[in-house]
Amino acid sequence: MRADRLVSMVLLLRQRGRMTAEQLANELEVSTRTVLRDIDALSTAGVPVYSDRGRYGGFSLLPGFRTELTGLNHDEALALLTAGSDRGQKVFGLSAPLASAMRKVVDALPEGHRASLEDAAKRFLVEPEIDLLSRRVAAEELADGVMSEVRSAVLTGRRLRFDYVPPGKTPLPRTVDPIGLVTVRGHTYLLATEAGDDRTYRLSRMLSAEALPEPAQRPAHVDLDRIWAERSTRFLSKDHLPVVVRVKSSRRDELLDATRAVRLEESEQGDWIRLDVTFEDLRHAVWAVRQLDTDAEVLVPEALRVALRDRASLLVNRYDSIRSPDVR
Repeated sequence: MRADRLVSMVLLLRQRGRMTAEQLANELEVSTRTVLRDIDALSTAGVPVYSDRGRYGGFSLLPGFRTELTGLNHDEALALLTAGSDRGQKVFGLSAPLASAMRKVVDALPEGHRASLEDAAKRFLVEPEIDLLSRRVAAEELADGVMSEVRSAVLTGRRLRFDYVPPGKTPLPRTVDPIGLVTVRGHTYLLATEAGDDRTYRLSRMLSAEALPEPAQRPAHVDLDRIWAERSTRFLSKDHLPVVVRVKSSRRDELLDATRAVRLEESEQGDWIRLDVTFEDLRHAVWAVRQLDTDAEVLVPEALRVALRDRASLLVNRYDSIRSPDVR
């Protein structure tokens, strides 16, 4: 909304001093023409903003223009700033609103606390993109509009319709009653019910989503911690196929995207990782491991090793009659 944008513009000028129209446009994700219109609106409203022309020109506020917010102690403000770090902003698609909120918090702090808190927040790193073994955390890629529609359905209590692609299967239409959103290890899950049955869906496997007009059938109060713990326990206790597999670290994320759960992960010598994972069934496991070719080796169960061997033998027999061309 424009009112929020005008407030963010004032806060940016308060915290950073002189800024050009281009810099403001980049921060607020609007055009420079919109910035110029907003500057005029601020001036008309009595906000003391003025412009400097020339090579080093830009827009500034008269010194001393600010508002004060009381009631936040040092640790409370630090918690907010840490939550608003670069990685924290990406949760649930709320990057822009969270960044705007953080600007308001910083601007409202007493002058003496602001610099020390900003420095302190920089000394906390939330969920870096690589771990100690230099393995990059795969960024979750969502189809356009999926997050906003799912989030809207969750918050407004409306039913949700989406097209979902289970691992190794064709897309299926789903209509569910959303309960809440959970983010774990860089992946976002929708907790929902479908025809009264508990369901959990990964948002990255949704091709599209639409919040429907009709209200969702769900309890008025929810305890996501309890529900997530119960579903995780129930999920791991189901009759899925447990597999221990060695995989090249460069193919780790590719394999994990096809698994149902990860029980254990250990580094091995060289560029290999040992994973204890679960698949839906033997057929699903054969399909997933075959995608990695020689970059994966199943250790257990024996039934999966036999199935992969038989598949390889079938291919060898099929092409055994082909003779390699003479090398001269």
